[in-house]
Formats: sequence, structure tokens, C-alpha cells
Amino acid sequence: MTNTILVDIEKLRAEISEHDYHYHVLDAPIIPDATYDRLKQRLHQLEAAHPEYLTMDSPTQRVGAAPLNSFSQITHRIPMLSLDNAFTDDDLIQFDRRVRERLDITDEIEYACEPKFDGLAINLHYEKGILKSAATRGDGVTGEDITLNIRTIDMVPLRLRGQDIPDVLEVRAEVFMPKVGFFALNEQMQQRGEKLFVNPRNAAAGSLRQLDPKMTATRPLEIYCYAFGGSPPVATQHDALQKLKNWGLRICPLNKAVKGIAACLKYYEMLQDKRSDLPYQIDGVVFKVNDLAMQQQLGFVSRAPRFAIAYKFPAQEESTTVLDVEFQVGRTGVLTPVARLEPVFVGGATVSNATLHNIEELKRLDVHIGDTVFVKRAGDVIPDIVRVLFELRPEHAKAVTIPTHCPACGHLVQQIEEQVALRCSAGLICLPQRQGMIIHFSSKKALNIDGLGEKWIEQMVKAHLINDPADLYHLSKEQLLTLDRMGDKSAQNILDSILKSKKTTLARFLYALGITEVGETTARQLSEHFHGLDKIMEATQEQLLEVPDIGPVIAHQINLFFQSDVAKDRVHRLRLAGIHWPEKSTSSSSDNALLSGKTVVLTGTLTHFSREDASEKLRALGATVSGSVSSQTDYVVAGEKAGSKLIKAQTLGVKVVSEAEMMQWLQPSLEE
Repeated sequence: MTNTILVDIEKLRAEISEHDYHYHVLDAPIIPDATYDRLKQRLHQLEAAHPEYLTMDSPTQRVGAAPLNSFSQITHRIPMLSLDNAFTDDDLIQFDRRVRERLDITDEIEYACEPKFDGLAINLHYEKGILKSAATRGDGVTGEDITLNIRTIDMVPLRLRGQDIPDVLEVRAEVFMPKVGFFALNEQMQQRGEKLFVNPRNAAAGSLRQLDPKMTATRPLEIYCYAFGGSPPVATQHDALQKLKNWGLRICPLNKAVKGIAACLKYYEMLQDKRSDLPYQIDGVVFKVNDLAMQQQLGFVSRAPRFAIAYKFPAQEESTTVLDVEFQVGRTGVLTPVARLEPVFVGGATVSNATLHNIEELKRLDVHIGDTVFVKRAGDVIPDIVRVLFELRPEHAKAVTIPTHCPACGHLVQQIEEQVALRCSAGLICLPQRQGMIIHFSSKKALNIDGLGEKWIEQMVKAHLINDPADLYHLSKEQLLTLDRMGDKSAQNILDSILKSKKTTLARFLYALGITEVGETTARQLSEHFHGLDKIMEATQEQLLEVPDIGPVIAHQINLFFQSDVAKDRVHRLRLAGIHWPEKSTSSSSDNALLSGKTVVLTGTLTHFSREDASEKLRALGATVSGSVSSQTDYVVAGEKAGSKLIKAQTLGVKVVSEAEMMQWLQPSLEE
């Protein structure tokens, strides 16, 4: 009797799974919905009567878990990379040229063409064919555990079907919300008086990040799978997708393999024409070299593959009205005109502001308050005014008055010689400049004062707790606790982070000072060339021009900055506050340095350092730290879950060292 019931349960599960495959994957159901519902109801009854036979991969077990308090983290077995973008036909043609040059072939390349969905990238992890976990892309290495929410999507199989399923399988997929479902959801939320989602992508992301899976289950989410998270057991990307489909995973029917770049452009035009008629949002086409062996040969650069590119559709445009034009003051005092618009839905988002960039652009467009303008989202991201519809200009339209005084502090505005920018002359007397300078100083790539966000800094400046970066190092917990919503633990964390930031590097300190034209790379080059802050401060323009990649404009800005009494005083106060860095003697970059002249690449997750900290310590030993592996690479430091860079290093015969071996190189600096 018992065995008969178990057989019935397993037979029902297999039958329901087969119908799910026909319905969701093949889009060709073979039974009516009512019959399907009866099968599920019968399975529910048997499992309820015999809970000892209940399994988590049963079709009945999609929803039922208790709400979470927060999401835990999952580290991807293989990192989820981003793609480089193309915006013109020529960009795509140049991509094809680079591919053929790197492969050293003249024949046409076969490409897998796939719609680029405007949704949320996720990773599905199966073990022995059963769904074990699901995670968001996150930062590419670590994402949020959304397993319980993904289980609520009927299109995601809890158990794979078919033969030859790997013991461990990771699948990359895109979760999205169809247009019809998005509008229906927003209508329901409006009726309940809740805040509406601005576009289907935000709706999909918000639905997947619900702490209660039952809430996610009510949202109309769908999914398409587009890649293996690893090496598929086939020869081409197109075959890989067919393999996923055979295992019960849903793939887009618009995927296609074509030969040659002309055929790619034709596919792009076809999909662009179909774009508005598709039931879901797409924002471009992804082209991948179809041959997987060629993909492996092409490899990766930075955080993107060389074998794939996303050709974005042109920005969508809409017309709206200019309500006002305001001038925002940035960190360096530059005034940027910003148009306040009648809110309009453009390219999947509601736009109410658009930058006019600078005074020359404002004059070129001849924007008036009250004008009707065309707005686009460049790359479907940045709101931009394309042109003014002069024929619709109303009689009451008002020309924009160029400010002669700063809108924030009232001081005179100056136009910088040979530049189009207008700049407030007040310097740190101007509140936005003061706030911007301190925000930049404490940012991650500068002094990295963790927990000290923009909102806290704005409060501190307005309360006159700080007026200069050096003031940060004299804050007390009692002062921090006077800020709105500041708790004891947060205050202590900020103080601890401020204390920790006192030990830094010369390159970080230079970048943190906010010198015009001096970014991270220039700051590092200055540090490595002069080996000391005083030498940089005293350097002439001629000496600065000896630094690689520093031209007359940058040299002038550096020289001008350090000639300023204000800058000299700021540096002096910061040094008195205790900010310091290891002084690197000139000999450290000589032939005697441990890694002098060596090129090192970091890959995988490091246990004892962030990637940035490890890079700085290696540079201190004379190394050049690169983001890609080539035949010129001397060492690859492989952390946990190292991926394509490790494989390429092994292929090229580059020496691979562990994090422990790297720490032996760094031991003297670690003991300081």
C-alpha cells in the first residue's frame, strides 16, 4: 500500500514536471489548465496525507517558507561579469575586427545573437539536477541569496529533466516583469495607495528582494536563461542554450546564430523594429562569439569578456516642458545648469531633471523656461535634452538668466580662462563646495572613511561641526550624537573608521585632496615618481612634466594648487591630525626592489586583503599591477574561486602564486 502511494506521488510529480516543460519552455501546452490544476490538487492531497514523502523539489513546494529578516550572501562559484557596450554600427564593426585580429583569422566569425533583457541578472545553482540556491549578480563576485523567492517562479524548474545533467550546474539567467504584468501591478498598487514602480526592471528587482516569499509569489515574474556559469559540455553558445532547454530551462525563442558582422547588424535592425511589440522590455542585443573554444582563446579584460558585446538601442525620446532651469554648485565650485522638467516616462524611467552640461550647451540649445523639448536617456541612463521645439515656444517663455553670483552663497561667479565653465569664487566659504570636498576626501577611493555617508557630512557641515577635512579628526562621539538619527553604535563606527583612515598611502592622500585634473592614476604616478609629498609640493611645472602622462594642463593645476596658502594650510592641518603613509625611498623603485619591473595580476577572492589594498602593497614593492593576463605577465596571484585569469595564466605558462606566497613578499610591510 505504502509503496503504491509513493509510486503515485512520483508519477504525479513527473507528469506535472512534463506539463510545466511544455507550458513554460516549449510554449505548447498539451492539456487544459483545469486538468493541470486537478493533477496538482491530487498531489497536494497525497503529500498532505503522507508528509514523510514530501520533498523540496516537489511542484507543490514553491511557496511556504517563513519571511526572512534579511538576505544572506552567496559567493558565485565563477564571477558574473559585465559586458562592454557598443552604441553605433561602427562600434560593433570594430569589435568584430578586434575579435578576428586576436584570433588571427580573416574568415567571417559566427556569432550567437540574443536580446538584452532589461531585468535582473541572477545565478541558479543546481546539484544533481535539484535547485539548491539562487543569487543576484551583486558586485559580480558576491550576490544576495534569493533562493526562496526564485522558487516561487513557476518557470524555474526545481528539478531538471533529461539526461547527462552535471552533478553541479550553474546557470545565468535574467528575471524580468512583462509589460502587461507591470501595468497591472502598478494599477493594483495605486488602488491600495502604495508607491508605484517607475519601470518593469525596478518592479522585477523590488519583487525579488521581498523578505516574504509569499509576496514575491504574487508578482508576475518571468525568466530566460542565457548562459552556463562555467564550461558547458558542448562546442558553441547556441548549442549550450539548446542543452539548457533540453534540461527544462527556459530560453528566449529569439536567440539566433548568424555568420558575419553584416548578419549581426541585420539581426539588430530586426529586433529594434520588433522592440515595441515585444511583451517585455529589451534595451539592446548581446553578440557573443559562438565557438566556445574561440571564447576561451579570446579571454577577458578587466571585468568583461573579449568575446561578447552589448549593442545598445538608441535612446528613446519623449517631449516634455521645461519648468525651470537651476544652477547646481559642485565640489570644485563649477556651476552646472539643470533643467527641471514636467515628469515624463522615457526609456523605462520617469525623468524630471536633465543636465544642460554647461553655459555653452545652454546657449547652443537656446532653452527657455516654458519650452517644449525632446528628452532622451543617453545609453538609456542619463537624461539629456536633445532639442527645443521652437515652433511650440509660448509667448510667456522666459530666457534663462546666467548667474553673476553663486546661487548657494552669493559670491561672484567667474568664467575660467579658455574654459566654458562658470565657477563660484568663494572656495570653501561656499557650502556645496565645502560639503563636496569633504565627501570626496572621505570617499572609498580616497581616505575610505567607511560609514561616513553624504547625509552625515551634510548635517555636520550645516551644524558647523566640520568645515574642512582635518576637522573630521577632531570629532567626538558627543558631537556625532547630536546629529539627527545618529545612534551610539553608528557614531563609534564612524570614529573607528576615521582613526583607521589616518594610515593611508601617498597616492590616496593626493587623490583625496581633490586637485583639479588629478585622478587616481595621476595621483599614483606622482607618488611613484617623486616618493614624497614635500617634493611634489615644491615641484616646478617642468619637473611635473617629467611624470609619465602628465601634460601642461595637469602640471599647471598641480602647481597652482600647491602654491595656494589655503592648500598648504589644509595639508599642514591634515598632517598634524596624524595622517601618515609609509615613506618610500627612491631606491624602492630601483633594481633592488623585490618586484621592480615585474607585472603582477590578481585574480579570485583574497582572504586577508581587499584587491585594492593588495595592489597598493605590491606597487610599494615596485610591481606593476595589471588587470589582464598576457605573455608579459610575471606573476598571477590566485585567491579563492579564481576564474578565467588563472586558466589563461596556466595556458601561457605564467607563474601562479598563492595568497600565502604573496604575503611572504609583503611580510616586511605587514610588520610595520
